[in-house]
Amino acid sequence: MKTTSSHGLHTASLCTPYLLLVPLGLLALLLALPSLGSSHTRSQGLGVLCRGATEYSDDGAGGYHSVAPTGADDEKKKKASVVVAADADAETTTPELSLLVGVLTMPSRRERRDIVRMAYALQPPPSRPARVDVRFVFCNVTDPVDAALVAVEARRHGDVLVLDCTENMNDGKTHAYLSSVPRLFASGRYDYVMKTDDDTYLRVAALVEELRSKPRHDVYLGYGFPVGDDPMPFMHGMGYVVSWDVARWVSANQDILRHNDTHGPEDLLVGKWLNIGGRGKNRYDLKPRMYDLSWFMDNFRPDTIAVHMLKDNRRWAATFRYFNVTAGINLSHLP
Repeated sequence: MKTTSSHGLHTASLCTPYLLLVPLGLLALLLALPSLGSSHTRSQGLGVLCRGATEYSDDGAGGYHSVAPTGADDEKKKKASVVVAADADAETTTPELSLLVGVLTMPSRRERRDIVRMAYALQPPPSRPARVDVRFVFCNVTDPVDAALVAVEARRHGDVLVLDCTENMNDGKTHAYLSSVPRLFASGRYDYVMKTDDDTYLRVAALVEELRSKPRHDVYLGYGFPVGDDPMPFMHGMGYVVSWDVARWVSANQDILRHNDTHGPEDLLVGKWLNIGGRGKNRYDLKPRMYDLSWFMDNFRPDTIAVHMLKDNRRWAATFRYFNVTAGINLSHLP
């Protein structure tokens, strides 16, 4: 389904939150530790978990700059952008599209992030090449215990973004993420930017196939909510995609912050910004392929793109069983 919204356009000036690392002293200590695992490991599954992603550090002038890799980190950095393909020559194949997936999470949900990483890594790749990168998105990590553990996690996996905001769900974190992306990834822009949550199982290949035929400009895609005569004024927060130009528009729209328009249900607010600004006119509703898992966990669909409300391990286990993630794994016979 596709519809068009048209309203007044906000004028824009850059108003972007900045990416923060956990305290530099802590990272310096961690860098002195022995490696926590092989830096050359590559996922044999989907391959979207990027090891050695670009790090950012305070430049002393109120901004942030990328830190160039040195020594053994060079090989890790090369794997920060992974081309997803079905063949062995994926790294030399030009991707047909690129997607950044930002998974909004909190420091305390370490076990959940490990499950989500496995959920992505064990999926089959799309039929044709695509670049898909996953980042776990935090606000400032202020607790010293969480800071130490997130720093280790960031070094091990290279898939952590820490934004300059106070940790929250509906108090500006989504705006901080969307408005940071165009600046932080300016040198390696994506066709699409996705926001999703750590209780959503995203079937990346299915989403990539949906995006292949879509335009690369002015796109807003997800589980559409009808309101009155408008079939989808906003997309459900379980996961939605905007094209790069829409994210760049959000980052430059000073009116959003001027009017304190980041406080409230984040998914509804994103739709509101785009409606007022006349953006995201190419809208696509992916219902029923995106949905909430029912209380009885009996409404899975074989053509699923995303299933939401995986709030505990039981629900994740049921999801893995349904989509055959654990097929062929026999735990009863040890070597």
